[in-house]
Amino acid sequence: MPHNKKQTDMDDNNVFVKFINEELQLPLPLAEDIVSNFDYEILLPNTFLLKSGEVCQKYMFIHYGFFRSLVIDNESNEVTTNFFSKFQQAFEPSSFFNQTVSKENIQTITECGGWIVDNQKMETYFQTNQGYREFGRRLLVKSMTELKERMLLLQTETAENRYLLLLKQHPDLIQNVPLKQIASYLGITDTSLSRIRKITINKNIY
Repeated sequence: MPHNKKQTDMDDNNVFVKFINEELQLPLPLAEDIVSNFDYEILLPNTFLLKSGEVCQKYMFIHYGFFRSLVIDNESNEVTTNFFSKFQQAFEPSSFFNQTVSKENIQTITECGGWIVDNQKMETYFQTNQGYREFGRRLLVKSMTELKERMLLLQTETAENRYLLLLKQHPDLIQNVPLKQIASYLGITDTSLSRIRKITINKNIY
């Protein structure tokens, strides 16, 4: 079970404030107010933020650590669909905002810390504050844009290029995530991933 603590270090809080202010382009006072209403949580490895068949009730902005999203295919194999690391969002936007059942799981790979809020609390803010409604709208737009980009990437780029982009987005991925999960995300076998890694090492890329 996660244990809760209120984040008091303003330097750390500013990471989340900066995301809301710069990435979502909302005013600084509003960003600071939004962050003040989140709780800081630390989740142990292999903790589920969301399980398939449930409705996503939690949104988390990651301070440190690695998450992954995954589904179970028809042959009962785990298929990794995405990775999330520091200064990114961990939640399933369609399930969270529409309160519909999710087909995905979201699970920590390592210990993770971050700012978290549940749907009920956010809905209360939406009803009382126009700024919070705009925060939610921009979160949804950003999440859907990232999903579209990821889908296009899978269709248009080679496995090697997808691997290199993954390392660019998550520089510490190899040190923290099992290679089997990385291969699953790229849609290739473990053997193919080993070959790609050898090629990139020989080219002095990462």
